[in-house]
Amino acid sequence: MPSNETSSSMNSSWEQQQLELKEKILRLKAERNAVILAHSYQRREVQEAADLVGDSFQLARAAQDTDADIIVLAGVSFMAETAKLLNPDKVVLHPEPGATCPMAEMAEAKAVREYREKNPETLVVSYVNTLAEVKAESDICCTSANAQQVVESLEPGRPVIFLPDRNLGDYLNKKIGIDMRLWDGYCPIHQRLTAGEIEEARRLHPGAEVLVHPECEPEVIGLADRALGTTGMVKHVASSPGREFIIGTEEGLLHKLRREFPDRVFHLAAEHLVCPNMKSINLKKILDCLQDLEPRVEVPEEVFEKARRSLTRMMEIV
Repeated sequence: MPSNETSSSMNSSWEQQQLELKEKILRLKAERNAVILAHSYQRREVQEAADLVGDSFQLARAAQDTDADIIVLAGVSFMAETAKLLNPDKVVLHPEPGATCPMAEMAEAKAVREYREKNPETLVVSYVNTLAEVKAESDICCTSANAQQVVESLEPGRPVIFLPDRNLGDYLNKKIGIDMRLWDGYCPIHQRLTAGEIEEARRLHPGAEVLVHPECEPEVIGLADRALGTTGMVKHVASSPGREFIIGTEEGLLHKLRREFPDRVFHLAAEHLVCPNMKSINLKKILDCLQDLEPRVEVPEEVFEKARRSLTRMMEIV
């Protein structure tokens, strides 16, 4: 077992290495006219090297608005696809193509297409956490930040199916008072958070506000003070008189919260709330992709325009 002195030296060496990588990234980014967009579930050092850190909707909006020639998307693969769909003429780089989203893969285009054929009157609302070919089979997309506005914008009286996240869909049904059909998908990280863990967190931190993601199961949401997407959590903390919060989402958000609100105290609802796919991107991979301009994100021509249309409709809602 390393001594405290050895451990401190190792940490110092690692921090120095990260600093050097960050400096190289910043220089190369300027030379290439590139922008780095990072999801708030990314590693701390990746967030600190990014031009913008946010949720899926914020990354999509930033990708759409940027005047950079190159977009580096530090997130999972559907986010990189989204950036490409909104920027067909730009180079979009994804530092780790293996960083996929298990929830997104729970809805396959073939199954969605077959459902539509059997239910032609049903509108398909796809969470942005879907593959491009599924977006191409959808009427409109949404994120957790604008899902309610998107659903409320739909033609009244038409049946709706929400995919792939059954928990977010159930939350919307209850909140809006509707009855959308729900695809049987879920986020493995949020699904794992239990009601017992929320109760234990409250016991350990009495008086703290409990904020959980609407991708959590209904009984977990029922025990929370609020169910909010990542941006909703940040906005709530900014306006809340509370000083202590229990956060029920992926642990990466705590870094963003602690940076923006150093006078507040944040506790992770459960230690296992870590997405290995999000954490598979690091500064070395970002530097490599900027140097090589690879791996590039491409979307098959046969799905591009349809997928782009459902995304554009989402962007027009708010």
